[in-house]
Amino acid sequence: MKIDLGDLNAFVAVARAKGFRNGARASGGSASGLSEAVRRLETQLSVRLLNRTTRS
Repeated sequence: MKIDLGDLNAFVAVARAKGFRNGARASGGSASGLSEAVRRLETQLSVRLLNRTTRS
């Protein structure tokens, strides 16, 4: 299994910033882009890495 480093970096950005919006600000990307990348990583690893809420 090969893990995409971009997807892994997206996960790290979200985890460090404790949220997709703050992770996007810190990484210079978009929250939706980070969400897609983390979702791909979760699918590839067959594990849920983050608990998502609708909280802003």
